[in-house]
Amino acid sequence: MPVNNRDSVDIVLRLVDVIQKNKDYLGEIDGAIGDGDHGINMNKGFTMAGERIRTDKVESFSEGLSVLGDVLLMDIGGSMGPLYGTFFGEMSESIASVETFTREDFGRMIEAGLAGIQSLSTAKVGDKSLMDCLVPACEAYRVEANKGSDFETCLRALQKAADEGWENTKDMVAMIGRASRLGERSRGTYDAGATSCHLILQSLSQSFLEKLSVCA
Repeated sequence: MPVNNRDSVDIVLRLVDVIQKNKDYLGEIDGAIGDGDHGINMNKGFTMAGERIRTDKVESFSEGLSVLGDVLLMDIGGSMGPLYGTFFGEMSESIASVETFTREDFGRMIEAGLAGIQSLSTAKVGDKSLMDCLVPACEAYRVEANKGSDFETCLRALQKAADEGWENTKDMVAMIGRASRLGERSRGTYDAGATSCHLILQSLSQSFLEKLSVCA
């Protein structure tokens, strides 16, 4: 039985919780080769979104994503606000009419999020950015879906690819952003954007896996 859109805002609130719990970690990683504000900004935006979701009594997953996207787009600083704001906003729009989630719905949602970021950023795999996590994750999901694999198998493939993509950023030299000025000195630490993307994708897919397990 698929996951219901109408009463799954808890998936978004879980994303909020994950970012809150990892704000210091994100700040430490960003501070190593960046300006160190990624954890602060992400925590600020996700916390504001969580408060708004609860205050407005939002119940659906798609509406929760919309609130999160709006807050990140409009109310936080740094370069990641517009990227993640667009990411969540595009995902929300792509599933607004969905009642119960299928493998295809989830795939369309993450592809829409990826396309949204690609419309704003020229970053590609290998540049040491969130794309090193997001692109392989989307591709792995797509490959499994095209093979006819079930929803759970597609989600686990996404998780594995997100893990590997994030891990790969540690040995990369930054090609974009503030860290690119460091050249070889940027090698040896994870990219902050890829790290937050990894946390988001793992939480998102795990929430769906758990709901699918309950429904099975």
